[in-house]
Amino acid sequence: MDACTLGDLLDVVGGPALRLHTAPAGQAVPVTEAVLHDGRTPLPRQPGALLLAVGVPAAESGPLLRAAARAGLTGVVVRGADGPVAEAEEHGVALLSVAEDAAWHHVHLLLASAIAAQPAAVPSDTGLGDLFALADAIATATGGATAIEDPRQRILAYSTVPGQPVDEDRRQGILGRQVPASAENTEQYRRLFAADRPLRLPALADGDLPRLAMPVRAGGETLGSVWVIDGGSLAPDAEDTLAQGVSTAALLLLRARAARELARHRGSELLRRLLDGTAVDAPTAAERLGLAGPARVAAFVLDSAASVPDAERTALRLLDVVRLQCEARYGRHAGVLVDGVVYAVLPGPGERHKKLAEDIVARAGQALRVPVRAALGEVVPDAAGLADSRADADLVLRVLDADLPVATVDEVRARVALLRLAEVMGERRELNAGAWRRVLAYDTAHGTEYARTLVCWFDAGCDMAGAAKLLAVHPNTCRYRLRQLQQHAGVDLADPDERLVLWLQLRVLAGLTGATA
Repeated sequence: MDACTLGDLLDVVGGPALRLHTAPAGQAVPVTEAVLHDGRTPLPRQPGALLLAVGVPAAESGPLLRAAARAGLTGVVVRGADGPVAEAEEHGVALLSVAEDAAWHHVHLLLASAIAAQPAAVPSDTGLGDLFALADAIATATGGATAIEDPRQRILAYSTVPGQPVDEDRRQGILGRQVPASAENTEQYRRLFAADRPLRLPALADGDLPRLAMPVRAGGETLGSVWVIDGGSLAPDAEDTLAQGVSTAALLLLRARAARELARHRGSELLRRLLDGTAVDAPTAAERLGLAGPARVAAFVLDSAASVPDAERTALRLLDVVRLQCEARYGRHAGVLVDGVVYAVLPGPGERHKKLAEDIVARAGQALRVPVRAALGEVVPDAAGLADSRADADLVLRVLDADLPVATVDEVRARVALLRLAEVMGERRELNAGAWRRVLAYDTAHGTEYARTLVCWFDAGCDMAGAAKLLAVHPNTCRYRLRQLQQHAGVDLADPDERLVLWLQLRVLAGLTGATA
């Protein structure tokens, strides 16, 4: 199958959404991907790509057109219709435009979806490339444009036989990779999935065309459906041909599902090894996952305080939400569920990672009806550091709460450091022994507030007046308590080292602060 061309893209997206101003190299040039470009960053060399000129006024895009030509790009998309057509023609780069009020991220998703819908953009190891060939074969034999769908009415493949009539429903379905929803459509699918033979279904609206359709099943399981547009010239044996094609479609869909599951399993295992630091060859594993350059690990988890009837199933749904959102932003993406935590690797320097995490938390909370929290580890230079970033994210998860559902490790560095310090000190006898235990024991036995007085004094920089203010007592009261403390607990407050250790132990191990102790 041929690669997606500029002409193919315009056939699917063209019209009000995307306007072509000039195509000096013709419309048969390939379009490999749609790339968002910030004018403040160097232009990458991505031959065949379509560049979205974010932040560059259309009238000022001349330098970008020249750079695009040098980088081998197919074209540039500007916002507004006043782009420099003459310069585009001079440099041999296609110039397209979208409306002034178009949101760039919506434009990017629209174009990326249309490009990905082309047969050549479907990886061969998923088996979906064969579905496109089957759709073409059915369309040729029956005489009607054909589409193959999954049970959720998502279009997996469609025919590209020239000259066959189509309608707006097909156009919109291919564009969004999803059949447009309507009550009438729902009723037709109900009838279709109850049938065991080809059905002739009427047009749903003026301007639409009727369909010949049949469900695809294997072992009693519905795998999808095949639809043929009836433009009035279907072959006499179209129903028999469709039934034969459906049998082949069942085999291909089963094979495609197995291939997808295998690829996902392999990707999950590779990512799991990168995150726990057991990957034998981290650079090779990262390359296979499509990871390169700086990245950070994001961890997503269901709020433990929430009541979740089926936590395991809900966690799997959370994994799906995270994967979907990351794939929409970064394309091919790996995510993995480990012990109830969903981990994803977010590529790039990290300026927009927190915003993405906040969006995912909001979407997941709405979809799952359970509060979700997200922690972001340190940005690391390459895949070899992902295990450290994952460890950061795990620590951040432990300090999040309802008031702080999303945070990066830099934002909670102090909390994380105290958490780890408490763990280390708690594990070592020589670090958790000492006068602090005698102080707390004396307070417990006699009802005194020596520990709180001591912490306030430390927090006030060993200033008696400052400590008295924190305690809401007279400075002489504070002074008296400290004298009694030294006498009864054997504390030497004249020793700066002992003061430092005592402060750490009371703050970290006892969890006392001047404000809340």
